[in-house]
Amino acid sequence: MNVGQESGAGNGSTTHPSQQQIAVEKTAEALACQLPTTQVSDPKSTNYISLEMPKRKWEVFPGRNHFYCDGRIMMARQKGIFYLTLGLIVVTSGLFFAFDCVYLWEKVSEAIPVIGVLLFLFVISTLLRTSFSDPGVIPRASAEEEAATERQIEAQTQQTGTYRPPSRFKEVVINGQNIKLKYCFTCKIFRPPRSSHCSLCDNCVENFDHHCPWVGNCVGKRNYRFFYLFIVSTTILSIFVFACNVTHLVLRSQEEGSFLEAIKYTPASLIEAVITFGAVWSVFGLASFHTYLVCKSQTTNEDIKGTWSTKRQRDNFNPFSHGNAFSNCCVVLCGPMHPSLLDRRGFYVPNVNVTQTENVIPRGVPALPLPNKGEEGGYMNPLWVLKKQNVCKVLHEE
Repeated sequence: MNVGQESGAGNGSTTHPSQQQIAVEKTAEALACQLPTTQVSDPKSTNYISLEMPKRKWEVFPGRNHFYCDGRIMMARQKGIFYLTLGLIVVTSGLFFAFDCVYLWEKVSEAIPVIGVLLFLFVISTLLRTSFSDPGVIPRASAEEEAATERQIEAQTQQTGTYRPPSRFKEVVINGQNIKLKYCFTCKIFRPPRSSHCSLCDNCVENFDHHCPWVGNCVGKRNYRFFYLFIVSTTILSIFVFACNVTHLVLRSQEEGSFLEAIKYTPASLIEAVITFGAVWSVFGLASFHTYLVCKSQTTNEDIKGTWSTKRQRDNFNPFSHGNAFSNCCVVLCGPMHPSLLDRRGFYVPNVNVTQTENVIPRGVPALPLPNKGEEGGYMNPLWVLKKQNVCKVLHEE
């Protein structure tokens, strides 16, 4: 139904009751979608609302992240080194499959190409899973939550009777160990244990390990498992490709009569060997360090700061350890996946009062009439707003 038809009806004809009822029901469906609404004044005292196309929460996300695929992919802004990592893996593996696998498949074993493909796919999948996922970002406090926290801090300060600067710490006890919760002035929350604020992404992250530019994302509670599997599998792939390159060059040298002739015949094998040799030492050291952290149930951030070191206190211990290295490894590698705290693809609903006046009518969406204030319940009645079950039907019909 068009608004112009209603205006024309006011000049001499009356609107059919069924048409007005349809318009009211369609407006109820739109409000049930939680679309921001605004009452538009009309000289004939007819109440209207205007509809604004809703934004997804990732579009108004306050952190320094980039989102892709309608919020399904979440990455840091600095992605150049990630593309370098991905390019090195793809190019090196591509050269290996093109110049070494065929020869080794004929001369050594048919299993070599199969093992190479499986390792390559596993490395790529864990890299993308680490880079594209939410690492465990903690949502920032809303205005109401921030005000409640400030009132709580002020109440604790006033109990002392003398003025003291507000305390920005809280203490909790976990497995008999006192742990301080620090207040984040950016996110306006008391950070949970093991959490930290990443200055590059401008987010508080649960179980924050570190910000890794090689994967283009923070490493935290929700993607540490995939990060660890990525560096371990990359180490194995590098050793495997390097061993195959050396085997290929040795066999070619025996056939061609000299090592130089073998290099002239397959120069790609030498390039791969140089890249993988450098990768083995760097990635192997990183994988060994994180294996130690997994066995101790620590994060890189905690290890650098010496959070659980006995040098601080003699009775200091890690309350998050599960007793032994095997149990700690099982928790990291086989524990349940934690859900994301960010509803990235949910609709963002600002605190807009219906009586505010601003032009938010999009193209192709006409203003729809509301029931008059004098009618039963009026337009502020929540039962009228949530009357229909098919809440998004109005958008598709328009």
